[in-house]
Amino acid sequence: MKKLISSFKYAFQGIQYAFTTQRNIKIHFGIGIIVLLLGIYLKLSLLQWCILFLTINMVITAEMINTALEKTIDLVTEEYRILAKIVKDVAAGAVLISAIFSVIIGILLFYPKIFG
Repeated sequence: MKKLISSFKYAFQGIQYAFTTQRNIKIHFGIGIIVLLLGIYLKLSLLQWCILFLTINMVITAEMINTALEKTIDLVTEEYRILAKIVKDVAAGAVLISAIFSVIIGILLFYPKIFG
């Protein structure tokens, strides 16, 4: 039981680190809050809520994985290496793709409720 509690403690420390040091996570989180408030206002269905939560989670999780990869690369080497650049660029690309798809999903969820 002690190991389980320690695991949660470390996980929460990671979340706290990401939210206090990473500007983009703060931005994604803020947009997520705005979108959730819009969902309340527009009275989303249960399925729409599930999709919305999964979408917000996808972006924030991708950003946290990106941060973990960047910090790992920085730990391994401080000098410029093409493979380190590739890892960082691919991770950033994954965040970008998740953000783009979250916007598309947001449009699909909200457009009919706002303009339909």
